[in-house]
Amino acid sequence: MTARPPESLAPDTAPPADGQPPEQAGLKAGLKNRHLSMIAIGGVIGAGLFVGSASGIAAAGPGILLSYALVAALVVFVMRMLGEMAAANPTSGSFSAYADRALGRWAGFSIGWLYWFFWVVVLAVEATAGAVILEGWVPAVPQWAWALIVMVVLTATNLVSVGSFGEFEFWFAGIKVVAIGGFILLGGLAIFGVLPGSDNAATGFGNLTEHGGFLPNGSGAILTGILLVVFSFMGSEIVTLAAAESPDARQAVAKATRSVIWRVGVFYVGSILVVVSLLPWNDPAIQKKGSYVAALDSIGIPHAGEIMNFIVLTAVLSCLNSGLYTASRMAFSLGQRGDAPRSFVRTNAGGVPQPAILASVAFGFVAVAFNYLWPDTVFQFLLNSSGAVALFVWLVICFSQLRMRGIILRENPEKLVVRMWLFPYLTWVTIAMISFVLVYMLTDDKEGGGRSQVLLSLLVAALVIAISLVRERRRPESAKDGVAPQ
Repeated sequence: MTARPPESLAPDTAPPADGQPPEQAGLKAGLKNRHLSMIAIGGVIGAGLFVGSASGIAAAGPGILLSYALVAALVVFVMRMLGEMAAANPTSGSFSAYADRALGRWAGFSIGWLYWFFWVVVLAVEATAGAVILEGWVPAVPQWAWALIVMVVLTATNLVSVGSFGEFEFWFAGIKVVAIGGFILLGGLAIFGVLPGSDNAATGFGNLTEHGGFLPNGSGAILTGILLVVFSFMGSEIVTLAAAESPDARQAVAKATRSVIWRVGVFYVGSILVVVSLLPWNDPAIQKKGSYVAALDSIGIPHAGEIMNFIVLTAVLSCLNSGLYTASRMAFSLGQRGDAPRSFVRTNAGGVPQPAILASVAFGFVAVAFNYLWPDTVFQFLLNSSGAVALFVWLVICFSQLRMRGIILRENPEKLVVRMWLFPYLTWVTIAMISFVLVYMLTDDKEGGGRSQVLLSLLVAALVIAISLVRERRRPESAKDGVAPQ
């Protein structure tokens, strides 16, 4: 097993005059600062926040705030580590490329393909979720047709240029940000009884301690809540991939990394605080309608259900759009390093990797078909086998950063513009936290629960690692020295 030589952080050739790394030569820097700013702000807001928070509240009561806060801290630490590496060396491969250099080719190959697999499965999940909402609005069009339409439209936007992806994501993310900002503002006013016309009795923060206390189901419920909410945070790392296609990648990464604290604090912890303050945690409406719809109904917002359906659809389309982008750029990076077909590196006139996009969406279409044909067997396997991949990615980011810090300091100390706090101690604490979550998932033995997700994800990961080791053994000596096969 031969690792890519870690002695140098810099690319094999000198960067061109425009500052773009050579490996980005086929991509165009078409993302504007406003695109990246909104991707950074809205990228962490997934549909899971809107539709998945009710189950967490039911499990942990107001203590779900601690679950969200702990996972938010985990995300902040991981993003800080990733930001340190990405600001020093922006690349479309992001953590996969850093793992390649810091841990070995087997690590870059494995985590890159696992991440690609995770996102193409997400494409199927989100396309189906969006189709359900759209069919409810226009029942004359069957659900499968809506799934096909949204996939085709967003594939087309990704194929045109990275700028069109950025523009769509700017507006998708903007709607989510405005919606949650408005929800927090209206909810906060209602909590203190200063919202004109509100139907909700001003209770302040009384609902946090009444109805059985802050932890009505015991402190162990905080851990259960973590399992239920951790996956709604996935995708925060997308901005480090997207930054590689911006005019000033290092500045964009540094800015996004430094703002992650208030982003997850406001949008996740802040909005859930509003929900559990407006309503008793055990209010049946939270489970029946969903946490956000129930909260809006409680203050007399008309058509709350329809409004939330529109916001959830926006979140779904945003996830589809960014998921296709992310999968294709990871495939592009794998192709650059010789770990995927070389055709994935080819770009069209718009500077986007067309073969990588089409290959990613093709697998997404296959997964959608599995969802309709064999939802409880094949598709359930795909879901479970990709369920813990994001946690594996976070672990790899941590281990890569442990080694990359020394490489950066030795070769390019001036590029260390973002630093992980309390290195290496906080990095090891983060590794311990992620490992604990994975181990605790093994105690969730219900069907489709944490245990099956971890075990099946480990099975798929072991298979991918085995493939990478076999490929490494057969790789020509020139390629083992860092030269990708042509």
